[in-house]
Amino acid sequence: MPTGGCFCGKVTLEYSGEPAMTALCHCADCRKISGGLYSHNIVVPSENFKTTGTTKEITKTADSGKSITSHFCPDCGMANANPNEGSMGANMSIKGTTLYRWGDSFGGKDGMRIIKAGVMDDVDVINNTKPGAELFAPERIKWVGAIDGAGQVDTVSTEPNPLCRGRVSRSFSADLW
Repeated sequence: MPTGGCFCGKVTLEYSGEPAMTALCHCADCRKISGGLYSHNIVVPSENFKTTGTTKEITKTADSGKSITSHFCPDCGMANANPNEGSMGANMSIKGTTLYRWGDSFGGKDGMRIIKAGVMDDVDVINNTKPGAELFAPERIKWVGAIDGAGQVDTVSTEPNPLCRGRVSRSFSADLW
């Protein structure tokens, strides 16, 4: 069973079975929550996903008007203000990373979990979850190359998802990521 967790080890996660989907996402939100040039996502049904420890949740409204919730470790991955500012505001930064997300368009709290692949413990899990698609491909940083064999998607469709390899027959939209 693949396992992962936060930097300090107080929050762990695991999933069973095959992912419903794997994808890179190049949208601005994913760059910000990952602290990288894109996010590598492993999508699994919530019934195949478990966590230990308590996460901090940050919910925002996506461009679609639907909510998306990101989960962080409250100790090593929480949002914090610049200490020179004195309040949460324009100089907010993230120390750590998002562990996983869920969104209203993805079945809500009981739907799918979007696990950030970089939090997985075993590099073989990451090696074996090569992205089947690159979402928001036109927003890819210009000097980052496309993944061979991955579908190049302009946005995230609201049509039934062909990238889910037949395991998930629901639609999804951009606020999932």
